[in-house]
Amino acid sequence: MWDEARLRFGGDWNPEQWPERVWAEDVALMRRARVNLVTVGVFAWSRLEPAPGRYDFGWLDRVLDLLADNGVGAALATPTASPPPWFSLAHPGALPVTADGVRLHHGSRDTYCAAAPAYRAAARRIAGVLADRYAHHPALALWHVHNEYGTVCHCEHAAVAFRAWLAGRHGSLDALNDAWTTSFWSQHYSDWAQISTPRATQYLANPGQLLDFRRFWSDTLLAAYAEQRDLLRAANPAVPVTTNYVLGDWVPVDHARWAAEVDLVSIDHYPSAVDGAAEEQTALAADLARGWARHGARARAAADPTADASAHRARADGDGRRPVPGDAADGSAWLLMESAPNLIYTAGRMHTKEPGRMARHSLAHVARGSRGAMYFQWRAPVGGAERFHSALVPHAGPDSRVFRETVELGAILDRIAETDGARVEASVAIGWDAASGWALQHPGLPSQRLHHHGEVAAAHRALWRAGFGCDVVLPGDPVDRYALLVLPALYLASDDAAAWARSYVAGGGHLVVTWLSGVADEHARVRTGGYPGAFRDVLGVRVEEFHPLADGDEVPLGGGGVGRIWAESVGLAGAEVVRAYAAGVLAGQPAVTRHRHGAGTAWYVSTRPDDETYRRLLTDAALAAGAAPTCPAAPAGVEAVRRRGTAASWLFLLNHTDRAHRVPAAGVELLTGALVDTAVEVPAGGVAVVREAPAAR
Repeated sequence: MWDEARLRFGGDWNPEQWPERVWAEDVALMRRARVNLVTVGVFAWSRLEPAPGRYDFGWLDRVLDLLADNGVGAALATPTASPPPWFSLAHPGALPVTADGVRLHHGSRDTYCAAAPAYRAAARRIAGVLADRYAHHPALALWHVHNEYGTVCHCEHAAVAFRAWLAGRHGSLDALNDAWTTSFWSQHYSDWAQISTPRATQYLANPGQLLDFRRFWSDTLLAAYAEQRDLLRAANPAVPVTTNYVLGDWVPVDHARWAAEVDLVSIDHYPSAVDGAAEEQTALAADLARGWARHGARARAAADPTADASAHRARADGDGRRPVPGDAADGSAWLLMESAPNLIYTAGRMHTKEPGRMARHSLAHVARGSRGAMYFQWRAPVGGAERFHSALVPHAGPDSRVFRETVELGAILDRIAETDGARVEASVAIGWDAASGWALQHPGLPSQRLHHHGEVAAAHRALWRAGFGCDVVLPGDPVDRYALLVLPALYLASDDAAAWARSYVAGGGHLVVTWLSGVADEHARVRTGGYPGAFRDVLGVRVEEFHPLADGDEVPLGGGGVGRIWAESVGLAGAEVVRAYAAGVLAGQPAVTRHRHGAGTAWYVSTRPDDETYRRLLTDAALAAGAAPTCPAAPAGVEAVRRRGTAASWLFLLNHTDRAHRVPAAGVELLTGALVDTAVEVPAGGVAVVREAPAAR
């Protein structure tokens, strides 16, 4: 039921929570709102299998038939994120154990250990039964495996699996001892049985062990996903399979690596800021998802060199991936699987989104490559832990602002469906590395304010405010097409990653590297000889000392602005000074440098500039590299994203301000159908999407 003419629109529908008389009303409202895809069954294991091996599918049969009769597709979920009570009672050893050794109990979701054989067997069993029964149901549009993989465990099942994983990764105890530097604090291992998970300990845990534990869980959860995926795929290879990525530093999942294993990258995104930072977070999440999807497509192509863009669209065999109709030619299409219609969840409260903000957030994702906009959830429940969670049909019912905006958004998505599959334009790339994020969470670092995702977000925010389109890349990804590559806090850098950056600059690329990059190798072992270890030669600098700053401390920079969080004693080894520290113990020493290397240029930023200074700094670097903002004349507060197809281009304009703005454009505005000669007026808090005239492109 993938309709290439339409974007996906809908959300999680939980009919098992409601009397059957509500189902018909729900589906009628879905038709009114032009909903065409709903996730069903995601937390329904106890209803589907009320006792071991005893199944109740009658209600789900009726639900799927109802959807099929009304032209609504189903993203049918395997319910394995929430095992039923009988499973927990029968298999107490499969309940998760914390690092403190506390075994958790049934009563919420995610109470399982993915390394426990009993859990894996039960998950395969329910997935297989669903596959056998529904693989060819006319409502089935997409398989949705599990929900938000991310649960970790320290039980004995996990310890056994961890040791096996370590043996596979390192090959020998000698190699492991070397990678983990176990000669420190008498941690040398002489038998695999001596190694356990990184449980709570007296003082600082081994950073190599913690890093590998995160990697182990990413691989273990991926294996659990793949077991279910393979069962579903075998039942009907024509139906795509996905799982929804949950975002956050607590998640032990390398989403980029997983991207090669899903047919469609799907993310759940819930901004945590109520001011303009929510829009910045939305843009970054979408760019991350698109980058992960592109990385996954490249990994599949590398594994199957005979594949090409056209074959990947239509093939139902080969590398095993089921392509989704309308997927972008570079594999970068993805789907916003969950978001909150009318709430932003902040620390301690729920902020009600202002009118129009739901549409702007959703269309910002679509502008950046999402196949549509999906939400959690369709109808707000009357009970349960998330009874006040955001929903398209709130407790007030369909006679509400939220549902009226839902109906309006459904119509908008149909009007802009022609943009689906077009490439998102970006002249700047930002580096991302899950392992660097994990490694910087170790408490034994010079500062507790070190945060890979935070530094990626800071660089992305600066470029977003300056109007530059950004792609997210991983070390090793092709980057020749980008005018500028920014590597923020890429703490872990292998020799291959260092060679990748060096080759990019030598070939004429422009590189910006920020503080705390290249300091350690892939095992979190510090590179000696001066920081930033892996990148010293290409940057033409050598750092002897770090100067972490206390909360609230700032160091002034020459030319204006301040540095925060971090500063360094930077020595020049061929580079020139762009900005110097203007006061304190580093007064007069380099803060920002620039170095010619081969045919290109490499910048080094040794502190976190304030937002405005960072914006100007990266703008200077981008313009010097030949990059240009997407829409240079767009006023502050109006976000511009361009998508380009083979015969047309589309300019998305999202007005995040409280007054209307005119933005230069020419073509047809799709939301209103109006012809645009020289400029389009974007309403306060509104959106415009212009199919650009050839001259405007």
